[in-house]
Amino acid sequence: MAHKNIVILGSTGSIGVNTLKVIERFSDKFKVVGITANNNVRLLEKQIRDFSPQYAAVGTKNISVLKRNINTKKIKILDAASDLEWLVGLKSVDIVVIGMSGSAALCPFLSALRAGKRVATANKEALVIAGHLIRHTAKKHKAEIIPVDSEQSAIFQCLEGQCRQDLKKVYLTASGGALLNVPKSRFNQLSVQQILKHPRWKMGKKITVDSATLMNKGFEVIEAKWLFDLEMKDIQVLVHPEAIIHSMVEFRDGSIIAQLGMTDMRLPIQYAMTYPERWKAPLKSLNFAKLKQLNFANPDFKKFPALALAIHVGQKGGTLPSVLNAANEEVVESFINGKVSFSKIYTLVERIVLRHKIIDKPNLKDILAADQWAREEVQPYL
Repeated sequence: MAHKNIVILGSTGSIGVNTLKVIERFSDKFKVVGITANNNVRLLEKQIRDFSPQYAAVGTKNISVLKRNINTKKIKILDAASDLEWLVGLKSVDIVVIGMSGSAALCPFLSALRAGKRVATANKEALVIAGHLIRHTAKKHKAEIIPVDSEQSAIFQCLEGQCRQDLKKVYLTASGGALLNVPKSRFNQLSVQQILKHPRWKMGKKITVDSATLMNKGFEVIEAKWLFDLEMKDIQVLVHPEAIIHSMVEFRDGSIIAQLGMTDMRLPIQYAMTYPERWKAPLKSLNFAKLKQLNFANPDFKKFPALALAIHVGQKGGTLPSVLNAANEEVVESFINGKVSFSKIYTLVERIVLRHKIIDKPNLKDILAADQWAREEVQPYL
């Protein structure tokens, strides 16, 4: 088997780091062509030394720093703000792994699809704000989208080989985040660092806060709608604190198929890269006798209103998901920087969502304009 050439967008984040671990294990089968980061120059430099990619992209303000420390005769340094679309479209690239978060991934995502690549994506924001464009582009250019998030990967695996007409419902599991067992009255007493302690997964700051509000799970509902061509009403969120069942699908005869596994991102990343094959992974098998029991509950929408808001926005569609995502990105960043309280995340995002005049069936320009509008609209409150 010839090498598969990989580009990783967001190589210094948790998805990128775990992708490189998979590639390291199968170095005879995968080759890193390009890696990108925004601010983490030190880790990016180490990755360049370890994997010798042809290209590395970094945020504009960090280009000069990277060039000083790297032999530019062996590697071409790119600007992450402007060159990612070109990088993912290179003829030599087979698989694009999207580990970067936020709406900034949208344009390179679309570019990779237009180039007919396999896109292994952990970025939910692009699908949330422009799911219809992404689906259309993938279909038009015969590109593959294989999800890397554990929940979406689980659904992907459960649906494999099944007749879609027989599908009744999808159960999207949620660990419940850091605040599952914390009374709502105590939310604003918790420090940013306490909120950032996720009980099951080690992730970036923004997605960890989104997990605490359950906004992340709302985004995943919208994402699943587009990934699997579902109706919002056919996706049910189920709180499952152990995070052993990563998601389930139910068929009209009453049968339910679940995907279970260790809470390790290398598993869904590896599957997205090797699909349809399954290769040996360095993970322990589940010990069912030790598990004893698995718990499930319906989400508390009063305690976590962001989940209900995201589901409402997904039902409305148009440019509203773009507004939801952009406002949330801005407010969460302010929370992480200690500028707004935790409870303000929901109230400020809801305020901006309610002000927006929805454009139905938006094009890319409409989506990006709605994104910019929401960011500007929320600034006076931050």
